[in-house]
Formats: sequence, C-alpha cells, structure tokens
Amino acid sequence: MTTIINDADIAICGAGPAGQALALLLVQQGIPAARIALFDGKTAAEAEQDARSIALSYGSQQILLQAGCWPLRATAIQDIHVSRRGHFGRTLIQAADYQLPALGYVARYGDIVAPMQTEIARSGVQMHRPCQVTAIEEFNDHVRLTVQTGTGNGTETGTALQRQFSAQVVVQAEGGTFSDQSQRQQSRDYQQTAVIAHVCFDEAIAHRAFERFTEEGPLALLPQEDGYALVWCVRPEHAAQLMALDETAFRQRLQTAFGQRMGQLTRISKRVSYPLGLNAQAQASARVVSIGNAAQTLHPVAGQGLNLGLRDSIVLAKCLSRELAMPEAALQQFLRERQTDRSLTIGLTDTLARIFASSPDGSFKQSLLGLSLGGLDLFRPARHLIAEHMLYGWRA
Repeated sequence: MTTIINDADIAICGAGPAGQALALLLVQQGIPAARIALFDGKTAAEAEQDARSIALSYGSQQILLQAGCWPLRATAIQDIHVSRRGHFGRTLIQAADYQLPALGYVARYGDIVAPMQTEIARSGVQMHRPCQVTAIEEFNDHVRLTVQTGTGNGTETGTALQRQFSAQVVVQAEGGTFSDQSQRQQSRDYQQTAVIAHVCFDEAIAHRAFERFTEEGPLALLPQEDGYALVWCVRPEHAAQLMALDETAFRQRLQTAFGQRMGQLTRISKRVSYPLGLNAQAQASARVVSIGNAAQTLHPVAGQGLNLGLRDSIVLAKCLSRELAMPEAALQQFLRERQTDRSLTIGLTDTLARIFASSPDGSFKQSLLGLSLGGLDLFRPARHLIAEHMLYGWRA
C-alpha cells in the first residue's frame, strides 16, 4: 500500500474568526502548529479592513481569550432592552444580574481578525492566502485539495497557478452569505432584507443594546464606539425604499421606527443591505466537516451567527486533539456534542424570524411575542434560561 505523506494533519478552508480560532485552539490542545494549514481568498490587509459590525457574546469572549485573541477593540454591552414597537411588552436583561462585566461586545470584523492574524503568524501555523480551494477529493487515508493562486485573468502577472495539497482532515469554515450559498438541508428565504449602518443619537445610553420588534422584523441597535451599529430587518420592497432615501428622509423613517428613547438621531453612515435566510446542514464525512457559516447561516435576530461558529470551533478542537488518529470517530463525536446547541439556536432564531416574515402585521403570533416579553420580566427563571443560552449556548 502506498504511504501518503500529508502536507498537514488538518487543513482549514476559511480564515475568518471561526477558522482562525479553530487553528489556535488546536495548537493549545497539542496539535503541532506546523501541521495545521489555513487557506483564505483574502489577504490579511483586506480582512483587517472589513468594517462589518459583529456581536460577540460573553461566552465567545471567553473562547477568544482562551485562543489568545483578547483583548481586542470592542464596545461592551452591559444590558439589552427588548421591546415590541407600539405594543405592550418589554424586558431588560442586565449583566449585573449574572455577575458579569458584560453580556457581550460589539466589534468590527477587521478588529476581531487582526489579533487572530498576529497570533497565527506567531504560532507557526501554515497560512496560504490569497488563494481559492477549487476542489476537495476524499480518499480512504487522506483528503486532497486543489488550490489556485493568482487572479487567473490571463495577464502576465495574473496567471492562475494550481497545486495539490493533502491533509488527514479538512474543515470547511468558509460559509459566505445566504444569497451566495447553495441550498442545504434546512433552507428558508425569509423574504427579509437587513439594512445596515452606523448611527449616532444625542442622548445615547452607554453600553445599552436595543432589540425592537417592528411589524416587519427586528430593529437592533448595538453600542459601538461613538454610536450604534444598526441592523434593521424589513421586507425587500421596504428595504429598497429605505436604501433610496436621502439621509434626512432615512433619519426620519428610523426615528419613527425606533422612537425617542435616546433622543434625536444626529448622524448616519453610508447604508448597505443584504438578504436574510436560513441555510443549515450539520454534516461530516470520514475526513471532512463544516463549522460556522459553512454549517449554519442564520437570521441576525439575537445575534448568534458567529457565536455559534466559535462554539463549533472550541468543541471541534477538543474532539480532533483527542482522536486525530481516528478522524471519522472524532468528527462524529463533534456532531453529537454540537447537536443540541445547534438545534436550539437555529430553532429559536428561525421561529422569531418567521413570526415577522410570514405573519400579517399585528397578527396573533406577533401579539403573543409582545406578551411573552412582558412575561419574562415577571417570570425571571424563563428570562434567566434564555439569557444563559444567548451568553454561552446550550450547556448540558
């Protein structure tokens, strides 16, 4: 039998937060850094320039701390005000109730990956970028990747080059966005669009986040730097109207939707938008497994996307370090350990999204949600259970 000498023990496709966290946690679990390889389509500079706002739970902060990627530039969330616009029902979740310094943090994507990239370079993990993994072929004793570098545009300096790369295990950690993905086992187009911007108020409440449920979907304001990261989920036709408005008209629309809790809107950045959907499938073969957005892309309600991916990373690192010599057993153990947390988190976000995506304005389901918010303040154990899940995920 031919002996395969692999280029790495573990190859990770995607050097986003979930992929880089996995690499660093594997090193901490005793996997030699030189036997771990990361592949990504962006340069390090391009990744650090990404200004998207990301919500990190307190549990995710602890994972990044363990991986050696904290502190990073982030704004703490010390309480979260949840309400339904124009109706009875609200609840306030506070870090002090759980003896924590913060419920979570808000950071720009580039600020999250910057310390990761520094640690990766220091650790000795193989980093291959910019490049594209164009094919993955699985064999009995290894996985072969086809990796393309260069632009491939036929110019003298841009001719694409291909090489083969082999590993014992391949981790898919490059998920992309909902609109770019092929359909997975659980797939749902919510017919909602998120409108994103950075906004400022003249009476801002320091370190308080807001999740306000409107008739079309959630409107989130997350404290960040000198203002708030806005995530406003509406129906596509409404999103198109909002994107077409000038700044003054958009400010008026947002002020009406959110209200006067923080005074007047004073500044709004350039807006961007993207469609929302659910696309999830927990899967693993004998040597290939998916984590993060490659396994589950969620609606942003409750802000659990990256947090779920980081929880994937820490569990997979432990499973692979225990049984790397038996990769199929390690990957199946990973699926078992992640099943409950994944199912509950996907179910929660999907239910909340569908209440607004498929229910008529002011429907019984929407009214019931408002009553439930009020009930959480009266029935603290239920609020505590939900908050625990948002902080840490499901813990058996």
